[in-house]
Amino acid sequence: MRTLLWFSLFGATVAAQPPEPIARGTYEGFPSVRISNGTLTLTMLAQGTAFADLVLSDDPELLSPLWNPFRMARELAASGVNATPPAHNPAGHFVCIDGFGPPSAEEKAAGLAMHGEARGLAFDVRSSRDGPVSVVSMTGKLPIVQESFTRTVRMVDGENVIYVESEVESLLGFDRPIHWGEHATIGSPFLESGVTVVDVSGLRSRTRDYDQVQNPDGVTQRRLASGREFAWPMAPALDGGTVDARVTPEKPHYIDHMTTLLDPARQLEWATALNPKRRLVLGYVFKREEYPWLQTWGNYPPTEKMSRGLEFATQPYDVPRRQVLSEGPLFGVPTYRWLPARAKIRTSFLMFYARVPEGFDKVDDVRLENGRIVVENRRTNRRVTLTASRPL
Repeated sequence: MRTLLWFSLFGATVAAQPPEPIARGTYEGFPSVRISNGTLTLTMLAQGTAFADLVLSDDPELLSPLWNPFRMARELAASGVNATPPAHNPAGHFVCIDGFGPPSAEEKAAGLAMHGEARGLAFDVRSSRDGPVSVVSMTGKLPIVQESFTRTVRMVDGENVIYVESEVESLLGFDRPIHWGEHATIGSPFLESGVTVVDVSGLRSRTRDYDQVQNPDGVTQRRLASGREFAWPMAPALDGGTVDARVTPEKPHYIDHMTTLLDPARQLEWATALNPKRRLVLGYVFKREEYPWLQTWGNYPPTEKMSRGLEFATQPYDVPRRQVLSEGPLFGVPTYRWLPARAKIRTSFLMFYARVPEGFDKVDDVRLENGRIVVENRRTNRRVTLTASRPL
């Protein structure tokens, strides 16, 4: 049933036909563009350049690892639970530029919203085919911060990899620090209680500072000690013990928040979310010089309509820019990036989604080498090797 609905959104007349490489349509009521390479199908929104849905093309369930709060609200409503769809778009992965976290009171009065200006803007979308490569480019002007932002996404036919390049240009005549986060978020049912695990290429970590144990929603509560350093993944718990931050909690009613400094010995960092029961892994590979921090937060309500962020960024936590600059470096590492006057800076990362073999329960390393992504599980001495024909 879901397969038929999927193709009807984009006007296909025969469900069994393979999708066009690039097609315009709507997703959850938002203008979208879908890219398919025969292995993966990615749906992006024109609003905010967000990645809303990602599926393996031959998966009969069409299970996306990405968070979709609209679908979760519908499912809760169908089960008799009162649920209100969010005001923002259904963005499993959106870019936070320029700003990662809430605005100050003055910024809010000037029109800035949570997580930067780009998230709420409609971008100009252009698409093309270059041999076996599908290309979608989205460009928009951020009028409040006076920046231009372009995101270009490429998919090569037959690969499990998505190539993402981004560029921000200053329209002002002075140097300034900017704040940039990639708000990658996974959701249920891919995010499964007691099953799904997150692994990262870093150890030195710190829990977020907070003032209250009970969350304002009255349902979830903190389980980690406030403002404590630890070595990933064993985080300090409020009861004096430790919590394995890799694992999605059983009997969920928690909210977690922490940051990890990515390995300073590496040039390329990585983060993965693995569901060993479904034998699926979602992963990111990116440059440490562009994103030295990975913030992880988990919203684990008793309904099990859960979400978890794997947010690689220029700063450790999603806080107002004034706070970022006032607090200075964490662990001796800067928490912003310079954007020179009337200049451009760029970032790039790879995103992959693939099956893993039976018993593949942990990611110990992800490497990009010789045109391949190698995902390694050392306990079982197993590897997943994916073709990655384009450089990072």
